Amino acid sequence: MEQRKIPLRKCVITGERLPKKELFRVVRTPEGKVILDLSSKANGRGAYLKKDKDVIEKAQKTKTLDRILQAPVPQELFDELTKAIDE
Repeated sequence: MEQRKIPLRKCVITGERLPKKELFRVVRTPEGKVILDLSSKANGRGAYLKKDKDVIEKAQKTKTLDRILQAPVPQELFDELTKAIDE
């Protein structure tokens, strides 16, 4: 039986190509709101972050997500990402 391909995505901070399941998807919705997309199916412009506290801290400090999504990323989103890693 043929093995299925594992979809890979690139972390916007580290540049690593990882399986989708090892990444968080952050989306700027058409309304301009920035949300964490756990289903990976939300409409809008998406960016992927590795599930790692250091990566999330770096994203927060460098404001890379703000630049990529072309919208301000609220502090609550970074808190939500950190909380999701702890679970």
